[in-house]
Amino acid sequence: MAKKKLHSGSNLEKVLNSGEFAVTAELGPPKGADAKVVLDKAAILKGEADAVNITDCQTAIVRMSSIAASNLIKDKGLEPIVQMTCRDRNRIGIQSDLLGAWGLGLKNLLCLTGDHQKFGNHPESKNVFDMDSIQLVQMVRNMRDKKQFLNGEEIEVAPKFFIGAVENPFADPFEYRALRLMKKIEAGADFFQTQIIYNVEKFKKWMAEVRKLGGHKKAFILAGVAPLKSAGMAKYMKKFVPGMDVPDKVIKRMEKAKDPKDEGIKVCVDIIKEVRKIQGIAGVHIMAIEWEEAVPTIIERAELGERPKVN
Repeated sequence: MAKKKLHSGSNLEKVLNSGEFAVTAELGPPKGADAKVVLDKAAILKGEADAVNITDCQTAIVRMSSIAASNLIKDKGLEPIVQMTCRDRNRIGIQSDLLGAWGLGLKNLLCLTGDHQKFGNHPESKNVFDMDSIQLVQMVRNMRDKKQFLNGEEIEVAPKFFIGAVENPFADPFEYRALRLMKKIEAGADFFQTQIIYNVEKFKKWMAEVRKLGGHKKAFILAGVAPLKSAGMAKYMKKFVPGMDVPDKVIKRMEKAKDPKDEGIKVCVDIIKEVRKIQGIAGVHIMAIEWEEAVPTIIERAELGERPKVN
């Protein structure tokens, strides 16, 4: 992809814009107010990834604020990607939080619709969903590029986020998934992180459709990967996680493993090496869910090298 004008000047944006193969990881804030939990996880990931997603009450479970946890790791020299869901805030709350996040020096934003509250620990709570993720991306882009709130009022000092979105290549109907990515690009997405990949062949077909539409030239696409801990985890993801495609051969590989965790890392590394060869892939997003200590091992075995230093 040709170099683009920088928006936020974040490290992640610079790495991707330089043409280097980017690595992002994920950090889940605690179900409590202990900052040490965040900082301990950050210490594991520092120097391993170009930026780290700080999840926003993932699976609709109450956790420390994504913005607060992002600020904690930023102060320790690790670049955060703030996740922002539409589930819990209306347009007033979202825009307010965006101003606050930028004011704290947080430069990367990932826009998501958010898991429904029925899956979380407060299923009786009222959701908001004042907008969906595509509308959120467009609102953030207009705040940045037009210096306007959603109601058209001018923003004196506008947030200049590097805007991210997510896409699932495996959800049905498959033929519309690449078109959905293009809708998010038109709305203003600068980069994407995909759903976890276990079915590489289907992912290749999706990327072929993305290339036909020119999506790989308009936004940076990071392939989502995750290490499995057991065959049981693989079976659960195949059966109960919507939009997840776990081939039987992966499950059988995990069942035969003498050391399931190590085999799960090997599966992840093999997938990284395969997707890295696909035209249009600008990096990988490693989601080691509550297993951050696996990330350095994955990066080393996948031969992703030291993180680039860019100006």
